[in-house]
Amino acid sequence: MVDTDRITGAAKEIGGKVQGALGDLTGSKRDSVEGRAREAQGTAENLYGQAKDTVRDAADTVAQTARDIGGRVRDAVDDFGGSHEAGERARHGRDTAEQAYTRAERSVRHAADEAYDYAEDAYENGGRYLRRGSREVSHQVGEHPIAALLIAGLLGYGVGLLIHGRD
Repeated sequence: MVDTDRITGAAKEIGGKVQGALGDLTGSKRDSVEGRAREAQGTAENLYGQAKDTVRDAADTVAQTARDIGGRVRDAVDDFGGSHEAGERARHGRDTAEQAYTRAERSVRHAADEAYDYAEDAYENGGRYLRRGSREVSHQVGEHPIAALLIAGLLGYGVGLLIHGRD
């Protein structure tokens, strides 16, 4: 199952790339900066979702492996049930496997927490960059309102042509 942060992050990243490229083509610093900021935010959100997916998959793999080992150990204990010494060895093996599973589970959870924290920091930084970029764009629009209106109109016209084609 793909995390929704990956999907929305990828969409924002693509939208930011398109907006940044259009800003570069039209010479609009506002669109260029805003697009780059949106792209960074999308990348961070996508990475956050990827980290959550990776941690979830690793935890599932460890849990499944532990269940498999536990089943094999139980089967071995049942097979050795007639011999007291063999049964003791099997129970000791089962205990050792359970301890290994517990340590592995702790390690995976720790790695998951670290990945989550890293992704969360990246996401927050992306938001901070987006806000900073938005302030800069607002400043540029405030200084050159007519140019901003012309660029917005041209972009709207261009998108309309792309959507409806030339008839």
